[in-house]
Amino acid sequence: MLTNLLPNIKVEDFIEATYETFYMTIIALVGTFIIGLLLGLLLFLTQKGGIWQNKLLNLVIATVVNVFRAIPFIILILLLFPFTNFLIGTIRGPNAALPALIIGAAPFYGRLVEIALREVDKGVVEAAKAMGAKASTIIFKVLLPESMPALISGITVTAIALIGYTAMAGAIGAGGLGSYAYYSGFQRRDFDVVLICSIIIVCIVFLFQFIGDYVSRKLDKR
Repeated sequence: MLTNLLPNIKVEDFIEATYETFYMTIIALVGTFIIGLLLGLLLFLTQKGGIWQNKLLNLVIATVVNVFRAIPFIILILLLFPFTNFLIGTIRGPNAALPALIIGAAPFYGRLVEIALREVDKGVVEAAKAMGAKASTIIFKVLLPESMPALISGITVTAIALIGYTAMAGAIGAGGLGSYAYYSGFQRRDFDVVLICSIIIVCIVFLFQFIGDYVSRKLDKR
């Protein structure tokens, strides 16, 4: 019965495509978290009144973040082809998608980090300063722990955006469910393939959302 409804479905191909989507998403998410956290911290700490107040540095970082956030992801992939080819040695496959995924998502997450840090109670920061705490102590003992639930919520939103990015990257040969849906489904007019790929992507999104919400609730002390 299932074969009649979905005649073009090949389970092995779906498993491989799903694995590639998870691979790209998780590896890119790790890189995005690290780079985005650094960008967000620098944006927050160098702003007016920040611990490392520096108007010029803040302007440079903010400009870089805004520029890369403004570039549509599919165009960003194309712009990064020379860099990707130099770094990875190819412009096709899951690994080749990683530079564009990280560069595309890190500035987005950086802004979410900045917003999360701004929500930290200023009284707590001022109390730490009054006790003579160093900048590193304020960052790692006050700012990051106090903003952790918001940071987790932000990385959850970013993860879902990354899943969408992997689907777009798949359209130009990055692999994953997006590539499988486009080349094996849409181009061959096998719309059952497109349907199942869409369902699996939605399930992956729900999985990441569930995990992110669970972790965020556990870390929230309020």
